[in-house]
Amino acid sequence: MYILSSFRSLSDTEMKLMKVIWKMGRPVKSTELLEIFSEKEGKEWKGQTIATFLSRLVDKGVLVIEREGRPNTYIPRLSFEEYKKREAQSLLDTMYQGSIKSFLATLYDDKITSEELDELQKWLSDK
Repeated sequence: MYILSSFRSLSDTEMKLMKVIWKMGRPVKSTELLEIFSEKEGKEWKGQTIATFLSRLVDKGVLVIEREGRPNTYIPRLSFEEYKKREAQSLLDTMYQGSIKSFLATLYDDKITSEELDELQKWLSDK
């Protein structure tokens, strides 16, 4: 498994690209992504534009590039679940010094219902 030495969050556009790639569930070529975004998103990107975003995703460790002729093939290095876990851990570490309690208190201090609190306590006791 690939370990990200320093996690870097995805931009909105990078996340849109990755969601399409994750949904496809297979290696993908940049030309396929150009077609998908043109047809479904109405984005008329140039090849260089999508290449730039894909290069950033490779740099961030989310994709791996396979060079077999033209165009390149891109393969997810992380699943969506793995990415979400790393994103959540990064937020927790950065904003709450790794404290789940501080995070939950900020989110739900005045808004959590007794039923939700009971569910949370049950979930934590099952861990």
